[in-house]
Amino acid sequence: MKRTLAIASSVAMVALAGCSSQIDRKTASGSYEYLKTKEEKSLEVPSDLEKPTFSREFEVPALGENADADLVGKSLMIRSPALVLPLVTGSHVEEGKSSATIWFDQVDDSQPLSQAIWNSLLSFLDEQGIGVDKFSPEEKVLVTDWIVIKKEIDGPWYSFTDEESEIGERFEFKLDVKPHGRSAALTVDLKDYMQTLNGDVIAEVSSMEERREEVEVLNQVIGHYEYQIQLAETRRIARIRQGIQTEMGFNDDGDAAYIVEAQYDVAWPRMLLVLRKLGFDVKDLDKSNGLLFVTYNGDQGSWWDGLFSGDDQLLKKGDYRLKVAKAGADRTSVTFMNNESVPFEANQVSDLYSAFAEVMSEDNLDI
Repeated sequence: MKRTLAIASSVAMVALAGCSSQIDRKTASGSYEYLKTKEEKSLEVPSDLEKPTFSREFEVPALGENADADLVGKSLMIRSPALVLPLVTGSHVEEGKSSATIWFDQVDDSQPLSQAIWNSLLSFLDEQGIGVDKFSPEEKVLVTDWIVIKKEIDGPWYSFTDEESEIGERFEFKLDVKPHGRSAALTVDLKDYMQTLNGDVIAEVSSMEERREEVEVLNQVIGHYEYQIQLAETRRIARIRQGIQTEMGFNDDGDAAYIVEAQYDVAWPRMLLVLRKLGFDVKDLDKSNGLLFVTYNGDQGSWWDGLFSGDDQLLKKGDYRLKVAKAGADRTSVTFMNNESVPFEANQVSDLYSAFAEVMSEDNLDI
């Protein structure tokens, strides 16, 4: 009987110890008696005596202007800080920035940076099923509709079920674009907050928790942006390895050229693969101007024999230049030139066409 009573008492004591609230789990354990401590007056030394030297080594720094003086005791959360993760190429954060902000730099010229950021944000919201309450590209602001999240919070160890909390949030996204348009900062503000827990409604949140919520949703947006970039790059590489159709034509200057049925960003890296297969070594290149400086070394295989060599040599070994340029939204021109930047004659371009077009149309060229 005594043993049964002792076991029951032990279980009851452990159960009571496990009934800590959610706030208790996020705050420091132990006594908060230090909050009752009053600051002692400094030592008063009579005017006729010499004052001792006081060390300032362990002096507590003064609070900053924007510091929240109420964050003491149980009001001070001890969770790890929320950090913005600059995962996107060309992104960074400012040290000491209190707001949930990330900076993006232009690394892809296919579309304006602000448009790329808004498109990615709208895509994220659509994928998550989050509505948009207001969107004004002119005002550089987007406000979401209510986001309702149901979270299961760990209950005491002896409980067979977890507590369920429902959180509703609305966020405001602001885009600050530099005048040159190649840098932009995306900032997230928690506009509205409401939480229900065990029938209680909480409409306010501490500044630390507010920042945590802002950083959490911003990191999700950043992760989605990075995923889109990686997905686009994977598709671009696949497109580069696919065969591309080519036809005879003229560049914008009226010189005989090959017209490749691909965008410039696909045709440019594809050219490096094609030239290597044709027996060219690329000595130098300038993508911004579309220039390739190459050396022709001769044929590269039995199926190639006689095309660029033999008694009627179509192309002599030596140095040449190529000009790759946009020829429309989805087309690119390729102009062969000698080492003095003089374009090939139309008959020479025609003679080389079959070899160039055949390699350009091959699938799965090595990258």
